[in-house]
Amino acid sequence: MAKKVFGRPESLKETYFHYCPGCGHSIAHRLVAEVIDELGIRGTTIGVPPAGCAVLAYNYFDIDMLEAQHGRGPATATGIKRALPDRIVFSYQGDGDLAAIGMAESFHAANRGENITVIFINNAVYGMTGGQMAPTTMLDQRTTTSPAGRNKILDGYPVKVSEIFSQLQGTTYVERVTVNSPASVNKTKKALKKAFQCQIDGLGFSLVEILSPCPTNWKMTSVASCKWIDEVMSKEFPLGVFKDNIAAVKKPAEAAS
Repeated sequence: MAKKVFGRPESLKETYFHYCPGCGHSIAHRLVAEVIDELGIRGTTIGVPPAGCAVLAYNYFDIDMLEAQHGRGPATATGIKRALPDRIVFSYQGDGDLAAIGMAESFHAANRGENITVIFINNAVYGMTGGQMAPTTMLDQRTTTSPAGRNKILDGYPVKVSEIFSQLQGTTYVERVTVNSPASVNKTKKALKKAFQCQIDGLGFSLVEILSPCPTNWKMTSVASCKWIDEVMSKEFPLGVFKDNIAAVKKPAEAAS
């Protein structure tokens, strides 16, 4: 009898994604669903999707989902977690949702050390609305609203969310990963599982930033967009763990118990 080596996670519905070919959202969704299944938290997990490309995430995850207003994912997640502290709550946000209109909510939820998990998809553009310049758009990167490339004098510099959030006292775990190769997908899954486990253990705020290909708005093929992450994007947004305070937070908690 053949051994089954791959299948659809139970936490994903039997439906087709609406995402563009080569988009990283579909991979990220599957990884989140796999982690939820493997941790056995499907019945207690609540997801908060954003305004943006992933606005229809509730059509794909077979768990409880509650849509947030644009940028208000962490505020909504905070309210859910405080009202239902036994639930596992995550917000799923793009760079416009988190780093632009939602920066205040995200920043202060992190600074307060809310025991939630934030999954941040960074593709350096506004994806859903036509590929405009985003807070994370890199210098000289061309978008529909920066056709000559982002200009530091006119537009400022790209916002580096992981670096900023790792400096806040309230954050426990912050890591930047990507989904542009099989090896990177495996690393991303480990980061997501660690972030969810951080919340399960009651250790505070965790954020996983995922560099995600956007072939449609980058005007590239899917293969070229994956290479571009390695050759260009990851130079501006270095991969790695920016903060891992889990062990330090865990010891006082264990001593108190």
